[in-house]
Amino acid sequence: MAEQHSFPPQRQEQPGERSKMTPKPDSQPPEYPGGRRLQDRRAIITGGDSGIGRAVAIAFAREGADVAIVYLNEHKDAEETRKEVEKIGARCLTISGDVGEESFCQKAVQQTVATLGGLDILINNAAEQHARASILDITAQALEKTFRTNIFSMFYMTKAALEFLKEGSAIINTTSVTAYEGNPTLLDYATTKGAIVAFTRSLALGLAERNIRVNAVAPGPIWTPLIPASYDEEKVSKFGLNTPMKRAGQPGEVAPSYVFLASADASYMTGQVLHPNGGRIVNG
Repeated sequence: MAEQHSFPPQRQEQPGERSKMTPKPDSQPPEYPGGRRLQDRRAIITGGDSGIGRAVAIAFAREGADVAIVYLNEHKDAEETRKEVEKIGARCLTISGDVGEESFCQKAVQQTVATLGGLDILINNAAEQHARASILDITAQALEKTFRTNIFSMFYMTKAALEFLKEGSAIINTTSVTAYEGNPTLLDYATTKGAIVAFTRSLALGLAERNIRVNAVAPGPIWTPLIPASYDEEKVSKFGLNTPMKRAGQPGEVAPSYVFLASADASYMTGQVLHPNGGRIVNG
């Protein structure tokens, strides 16, 4: 995973697709056999068709969990993820729809529970970002769309899931290094990611008495379909080179953080954020 230092120039429209990327992101977690740390658990992963969500689905399957992946309309990517999960021996349900709509989130959770027999882990991972030079370029419609996908969805999915989550369950939210560093061309995206940190900490306090742990992961620059769908070709070719490790991360390098937080290994952690970001110091 550490050998790739730059990427060929490329550009996609939103939402990006893994199948069109060069090179394709590495979704395989580090080579370990899997410790069955999530044996017989049931997880739902938003944005699970590609990128970090895909890598988490594969890692969870290695650890013994069945998964449901929720995605917008990237059907080819979702089907590839399903095949990878099932090849490991786990069940994988694919559910297509817009997580920015509360009614869809309710249906996705209900379908997951009906198919997998319950729900133990919620991964709120779906996101979108659009680079813009100035706040003056962000329309009210665009602002609401980013907030609906990135943070409203977490409220909707969590509300729907709480009916089924029991003591010992885990909720893990994907925030970003931009929540801590800021980003002048991703103003609305970075703002939602800051909101996710506050959402994580506040929800953790609210659910501590039920022994439902709530944590987050704040990745740095990770090679996912969101990148060529967000930036021009030149910026894509230099993506991640400004980290202390001088490279972008791969989704498979982020997935173990989710495994840890979902497992009993993190039984005394709630309201916390892990930072797989290539060495950026964010003090958060």
